[in-house]
Amino acid sequence: MHLDTLGIDPSVETIFPPEVLLDELADLPVETVVLDGSGATVRDCDGVVTFAHRDAFLDVEWVHSVQAGVDRFPHDRFEANGVILTNSTGIHGDAIGETVAGYVLALARRIHEHVANQQHGEWSQPDWDEAWTVAGERACVVGLGGLGRGIVDRLTGLRLEVTGVRRTPTPEPGVDRIYTPADLETAVSDSRFVVLAVPLTEETRGLVDAAVLDAMRSDAYLVNVSRGDVVDQNALVDALAGGEIAGAALDVFEEEPLPESSPLWGFDEVIVSPHCGAFTRDYRVHVAAIVRESVRRLLAGEDPVNRVL
Repeated sequence: MHLDTLGIDPSVETIFPPEVLLDELADLPVETVVLDGSGATVRDCDGVVTFAHRDAFLDVEWVHSVQAGVDRFPHDRFEANGVILTNSTGIHGDAIGETVAGYVLALARRIHEHVANQQHGEWSQPDWDEAWTVAGERACVVGLGGLGRGIVDRLTGLRLEVTGVRRTPTPEPGVDRIYTPADLETAVSDSRFVVLAVPLTEETRGLVDAAVLDAMRSDAYLVNVSRGDVVDQNALVDALAGGEIAGAALDVFEEEPLPESSPLWGFDEVIVSPHCGAFTRDYRVHVAAIVRESVRRLLAGEDPVNRVL
């Protein structure tokens, strides 16, 4: 493909300043610029690195998403226009794995309660039977790609037993048993933690519905670090309010930012974080490494890294 100019869309500001990525890519053999968000500047580029989608991207040859998820991009229109789409899968496993481990430990060791009490200057120890240890507990990780692998490594390191769910029941190191999505209700039924790490697709949209939540143990926690639309949020609120599950740790939501009116803010046993589970100060370094290798390959007439379309 023809690649003379690569643009960095200002939407990457969601994760890091565009200028720091520009600095990381200073050694590229093509001109690299920070765009102003207008369609006019995009038209001067052959490729774009972005967080958000813009219709002007239909006129470039290559779009790279700084996220692993690419559900915000119009795949059909990209294909019709011959736009190559790549993503940043493979760089988030460590950060997401540590985030999930943090949720698990916070809920078990009641750290979220202590932080809440601190805001009121309240000295309140847990009841004798409230805190527990995670060793020997079971977690079900739904999705065993790059995110799931990072999660499995951390949870097995904490001595949890892990089962997994993926489309094909091929074995995975550290995972005791693999289920397919058709057996999701069975897979979640014996786990203290159900961790969602799947991409948003037509198959995963609404994957965790009232039936799945009902299949979970009453002392189980739902952890979602995938996409908000993977969960039926109304069904989740009902399950929490009815005590059908013990709680949740949520980094993603159907509507973001999470509205102030959402009932999810009010549950003591729900940890809410603002879609930042993959954040790390080295994020731009990891993205730059993928972009740099993709540029090399494209200039050599090869497929870029992590090609989706």
